[in-house]
Amino acid sequence: MTWTEQKLPADHAPVKSGKVGVLVVNLGTPEAAEPRAVKRYLGEFLSDKRVIEIPQIVWQPILRGIILNTRPKKSAKAYAKVWTEDGSPLAFITKAQSEGLQEQLGENVLVKYAMRYGNPSIPDQITALQAEGAERILLAPLYPQYCAATTATVVDKAAETLMKQRWQASLRTLPPYHDDPAYISALHDDIAAQLAALDFVPEVLLLSFHGMPQRTHDLGDPYHCHCRKTARLLEEALDASGKAMGIRTETSFQSRFGPAQWLTPATDDTLEAEGAKGTKRLAIAAPGFSADCVETLEELAIEGKAQFMDAGGEEFAVLSCLNTSDPGMDMLETIIRRELSGWI
Repeated sequence: MTWTEQKLPADHAPVKSGKVGVLVVNLGTPEAAEPRAVKRYLGEFLSDKRVIEIPQIVWQPILRGIILNTRPKKSAKAYAKVWTEDGSPLAFITKAQSEGLQEQLGENVLVKYAMRYGNPSIPDQITALQAEGAERILLAPLYPQYCAATTATVVDKAAETLMKQRWQASLRTLPPYHDDPAYISALHDDIAAQLAALDFVPEVLLLSFHGMPQRTHDLGDPYHCHCRKTARLLEEALDASGKAMGIRTETSFQSRFGPAQWLTPATDDTLEAEGAKGTKRLAIAAPGFSADCVETLEELAIEGKAQFMDAGGEEFAVLSCLNTSDPGMDMLETIIRRELSGWI
């Protein structure tokens, strides 16, 4: 009999306890594709000291006085291009991932999802899991590659929640899985299937990861190394299986923001350079994103395509993220069951 199966005495007051919870977390999204909602979202996101690592006394006047009065309108237009009847793609895909995990893990585990910025929030969802009896919670940031501005800030928010509680749940955190064989295998299988389904054979497969300031790397953050290792292992897996079909693989970093030096090569520069040097057929994948979002559906699929075509390209495809694909869900179940070992 496991600890979760132990029975309370007959005269014990009703209590919800002894459950195990899993909270999957992604970055976040505005609640609507309109400037006011985007402004609220960006205000929270860009006020995080893990995201903007300059003194707040310097940053906040810039954020409140300039950025939040100019950027929301532009960003809202980008969100509007990818918004659906179900709302934000990132939100409904992450919700679907949590529902799929709930089915795969069974009734002995309670699964919920949260957004680091926006709703449902980490504090609300931790509280909800505890209210349903979860005394042990696996916090699962869906970031394969570790960065302080992503994984660490999720842990910070969860810790901040526990700091306010008298009766805390026991907490584990899903480690980064950038080189996990289950992750590399899922990427290989999913990307190989999507490449095979294209009506053209790409000359180049571009692996685009979210960018980070160069200063992040210089301060010792492993993110750049994690991305490079993922790209190398994926390329090796595709070559070994013969699924690469002679396609040249390149790696780049997208979503630059502000005047600081960011990780290079930049995705937009790479797309333009490939077109300019004669590459006609290109496919792009975003292995660092666990779910499609504005960065993949708008920045890559719309803006990226225009950049490549304007530079001389002729065929262009953006491959879907793992999302709720069979390889993606099997991978999530594998790594999450591993971290729940001893609890279930």
